[in-house]
Amino acid sequence: MAENFKKSYKFAYLSSLYITILLTLVLSVFFYTQSLFNPFIIIGLIIACYLISFFVIQYRVEKFIYRRVRKIYDDIEMLEADTIEDNPVTTDMKTLIKEVEKFAKQRKTEIETLKIKEAYRKEFMGNVSHELKTPLFTVQGYVLTLLDGAMNDPVILDKYLNRANKGVERLIYIVNDLDMITKLEVGDLNLNYSNFDIVELVQSVFDLYEMKASKKNIALTFDMNYEEPILVHADKERIQQVVSNLIVNSIKYGKEDGTTEVSIEDLIRNKTIIRITDNGEGIAQAHIPRLFERFYRVDKSGSRKEGGSGLGLAIVKHIIEAHHERIYVESDYRVGSEFSFTLEKVKKFPIVDVGTKTT
Repeated sequence: MAENFKKSYKFAYLSSLYITILLTLVLSVFFYTQSLFNPFIIIGLIIACYLISFFVIQYRVEKFIYRRVRKIYDDIEMLEADTIEDNPVTTDMKTLIKEVEKFAKQRKTEIETLKIKEAYRKEFMGNVSHELKTPLFTVQGYVLTLLDGAMNDPVILDKYLNRANKGVERLIYIVNDLDMITKLEVGDLNLNYSNFDIVELVQSVFDLYEMKASKKNIALTFDMNYEEPILVHADKERIQQVVSNLIVNSIKYGKEDGTTEVSIEDLIRNKTIIRITDNGEGIAQAHIPRLFERFYRVDKSGSRKEGGSGLGLAIVKHIIEAHHERIYVESDYRVGSEFSFTLEKVKKFPIVDVGTKTT
């Protein structure tokens, strides 16, 4: 930094000028009252006074101020080397103040961001531990009961082993979902693109969850009768996962005798938008910005009763973004919700596989 350090003489220049003017006026009045006034003497005093003042002030400034200024710049450079430009650094106080204020503002923003991330990390770790410890403690409880002698009863043995197995399955489900999100985030998940009929895919999801919906008497339906196939270009398996998660959510939070409706529309020339609408509980606006966070739950109690890993919407968001598409959500509390996402549409020609693409 030292070789890139440009000194400023403005302070010494102005200070010497003020001292010279003031001293000249005082001496002029003194010489005039003593009848010793001589213009040449006054001019000489002006020159001598200015030069002496300038060099003395500049020396003192360099020794006691510029060194400290240089240290400030060196400290800033050491903390944030990438933001220091290659241009010469000035010791002008106004410029220095602006630089320090800019540096302080950047650090304040970074600190606030770190605080938000730290709060999110703590919440995330708490959610992970909660999701994992529930099935773990369940499995542990059944195993310990069996070890304490219950395993001698064939009926209890079979019953408790089945319940422990369900706990293990839930653990595997959560770990698999976390693994998928991690792969999606780092771009390590291959998407097998193909052309397929999105209407047929949605119908297959309807058939899959028809029994689950019937328990709450929820109707799974299209907004109209789609007689012609609508072809899209995407990873069929992953899009089926997206539709499944959204349909399951609409059933989970839907009201008795409600409806889950799917509509498929042309958005722009090469895009199709799939809308999944329900008339369930709806989501308060305060929750929507965090809706796609991992383990974030709107209903802290009901959602756990309904099951699930709490990762469904996060997976949906990552899969859609891995396709370089967008997902949207609109909701009115106690009225219903609509989740929609876009996909690339294709011309109507025979469905063929077009290979594997890595995100």
